Amino acid sequence: MSQQYRSSLILNTDSYKLSHFLQYPPGTQYVSSYIEPRGGELESVVFFGLQAFIKDVLRTPVTQDQIDEAETIAQAHVGVFNRAGWQRLIEKHGGHLPVEIEAVAEGTVLGTRIPLVQIRNTDAEFHWLGGYLETALLRAVWYPTTVASLSFACKRILLRYLVDTAESPDAVLPFQLHDFGARGATSEESAGLGGAGHLLNFLGTDTLSALLVARRHYHEPMAGFSIPASEHSTMTSWGREHEVDAYRNMIERFAGPKKILAFVVDSYDLWHAVDQLVGMELKTLVENTGGRVVIRPDSGDPIAVLPRLIEHLMTRFGHRVNAKGYRVLPDFIRVIQGDGVNLDSLPRILESLKMRGLSTENAVFGMGGGLLQKLDRDTMKWAMKASQVVVDGELRDVFKDPATDPGKRSKPGRLAVVREADGSHRGLRVEELGGQQNLLRPVFRDGQLLIDEDFATIRARAAEGLRV
Repeated sequence: MSQQYRSSLILNTDSYKLSHFLQYPPGTQYVSSYIEPRGGELESVVFFGLQAFIKDVLRTPVTQDQIDEAETIAQAHVGVFNRAGWQRLIEKHGGHLPVEIEAVAEGTVLGTRIPLVQIRNTDAEFHWLGGYLETALLRAVWYPTTVASLSFACKRILLRYLVDTAESPDAVLPFQLHDFGARGATSEESAGLGGAGHLLNFLGTDTLSALLVARRHYHEPMAGFSIPASEHSTMTSWGREHEVDAYRNMIERFAGPKKILAFVVDSYDLWHAVDQLVGMELKTLVENTGGRVVIRPDSGDPIAVLPRLIEHLMTRFGHRVNAKGYRVLPDFIRVIQGDGVNLDSLPRILESLKMRGLSTENAVFGMGGGLLQKLDRDTMKWAMKASQVVVDGELRDVFKDPATDPGKRSKPGRLAVVREADGSHRGLRVEELGGQQNLLRPVFRDGQLLIDEDFATIRARAAEGLRV
């Protein structure tokens, strides 16, 4: 696959789109379409990712080479290609896209079934263009928004348990869910976009690509943080007989005042490692780092293993009872659970800690595939649908209403989004605004990015939407 092909907007679509320019009614001038999540597994939506796509893709003009290549492929593939339309795009607009995109502000937290993006052509000659962009545009927003929304749902769960069991929830929450998903994502681009979506809600990540997305597209010098940490190969390379030396090396290399390090302890016998090696042989070293040592189990059922592990550490290092009546490890030691964590297991793990009288601040969590990969377009039932056309100057509502699936009914008309007095949001027709502020604001028009927000602003907006 050539670099030219990968970067071709004309070929960044579904095959059937190649023939759609011939399928609209004669005299069609404008087509307006919108994107929304129609429901699914998550109640709250954290919108994210459109600005990165506009900067990466939509601002780049279509070229003659791309037209020539696309024609060769399209004619051989489906036997039809809109050569005249794409050629006219270069002649009339220099290859820039004559469309306007409106969207809610990134980081906004809304419910489902609310339009997040709306697109319409600005030149009547290119009524076919908005629909042609559906594949690329929908994909550009459904994935990072779904990850951001999933991460947000986890944040809400974590906060609820911290409020119940910890004295200072706000001090713990920002780092309580760490992104371990880079290696499980289908591409570096996916890892970066999804990882950046997670960083709207938390500050911990091991996905370096996410830092680049936030840096290059959202003006954020450093969006997330990590610590020195081990993997099994760096531990087991010492040999079983020198397991304690592997742990000692980690502490000697990376520990210090206000420093944090983590090492995995289940390479052989987790309980021997915790009770004998960390809890006895290295006890004084752990207690006197001036920072924090984080212990990571990586096998077994976390609902059973995690509370037992924390209690073993309390036996060796002691604990205090906080103002909420829950036991807490000393500040110099904590636990991170990075295996088997997902939206379904997380509340059950937290409940297991709470039921044992253990504050959930004792543990932080890592999510890999459960955060960046175990989701798809149907997780939130994403769709882009046409809602209005103009044919020979006449406005026509456009919608679908399948008798076999009422959940797929789409919205008619040119749309707007408003914020209600109770903080919720509602989609409606622009004619029904009645002076209310339309939260669908223009972000792109005729090749130009109109709003360029920084990551801190978007992150703050997502934080405003958090409810316990």
